[in-house]
Amino acid sequence: MYKHDLVYLTEDASHDAVIELINEEAFGPGRFTRAAARIREQGPHDRTLSFICADDGETIASVRMTPVLAGSVKGHLLGPLAVRPSHKNQGIGRELVRIAVEAAKRKGSEAVILVGDPPYYGPLGFEKVAYNALTFPGPVDPNRVLVVPIAADTHERLHGSIVWRDGSVPAVVAEDEDANEMVPLTAIAV
Repeated sequence: MYKHDLVYLTEDASHDAVIELINEEAFGPGRFTRAAARIREQGPHDRTLSFICADDGETIASVRMTPVLAGSVKGHLLGPLAVRPSHKNQGIGRELVRIAVEAAKRKGSEAVILVGDPPYYGPLGFEKVAYNALTFPGPVDPNRVLVVPIAADTHERLHGSIVWRDGSVPAVVAEDEDANEMVPLTAIAV
């Protein structure tokens, strides 16, 4: 029996070609027509929240996170998640999802959203989004729209369109008690 030497790493530009190959293997040419792909075309994914799994130095799986505005929720769209056929059913995809969701929480994301199979993603903390609550830039099965709610009021605010958002850190604004006006503070890296 072959012993795997699995390592999980943050994605970088050197992984782009093999990630494209893994996604082509997993999803074929139809991957470009999906509604989630329409969102990803609007802007780049967040490499700091995107991860790969390598086995003995060979990249064999990946997950990407794209910053989105879903209704009024500033979250991340998870996907694509893909594992090479030679490494399926070993828990690699689940571990990549776990790592990505935890990283999004640390970065201050309000939710992690995806279009996927509830039986697979449910045990990983994903819940169904209210039926037809989010409008995607293309058709999706509303029963497959799932979320890990991070902010307390996530479900209440997940109503409207889901679109790419600039994932750069916004300026933090605090109220100046003396002047009773808004004063911008220095941006904080999260």
